[in-house]
Amino acid sequence: MEIRDFQIEDEIGWIRCRVLSFLNTAYFDNVLQKKETYANPAIELVAIKDHQVIGLLDIEYELQPQTVCSKGEGLGGMIWHIAVHPDYQKMGVGHQLLQEGEKRAKAQKLNRLEAWTRDDKWVNEWYINNKFSIVDSYLQVFIEGENEIKQTFITETPELYPVQAFAHYVGKEKEMIRERYARVHECFCFEKKLL
Repeated sequence: MEIRDFQIEDEIGWIRCRVLSFLNTAYFDNVLQKKETYANPAIELVAIKDHQVIGLLDIEYELQPQTVCSKGEGLGGMIWHIAVHPDYQKMGVGHQLLQEGEKRAKAQKLNRLEAWTRDDKWVNEWYINNKFSIVDSYLQVFIEGENEIKQTFITETPELYPVQAFAHYVGKEKEMIRERYARVHECFCFEKKLL
């Protein structure tokens, strides 16, 4: 396996790897049709085996504090994407991508990495096993179905009827939200200090 910088020729493999790796997670519906580009500098890595993208890591990083990351002090890097193709999971590919990403982040004088992820137990355990700490959370609420829509929205536009919505809940009554809506995910902010 080779870990190297992402190249534009990797885009289709990058998309396939990300889609397949997200299928068995709470992010199953977060499908991209092309690789994101970033307003700030980024560390964009791929793991390649047999001419196939089997893993990826994207870290957008700050040149000025608090311009990319939402927590911590000093310069940070946001992990926007980390994924390993299902055929290569549990083989250390994600860990090796993270190690290379950390090495490059330190070379850019970053003092921490930040990542937000939903409430998949195994994903959260992966971050904790890789020395990240939970520093914040909020709820992501999917509002669907006639009952949920009616109890949530009133529209002032005649003949406009919402059929679904996605919302962030940052309040303290998380249990009330979980009881009211069928699909709710807690989204955790993980942070890792780079020494």
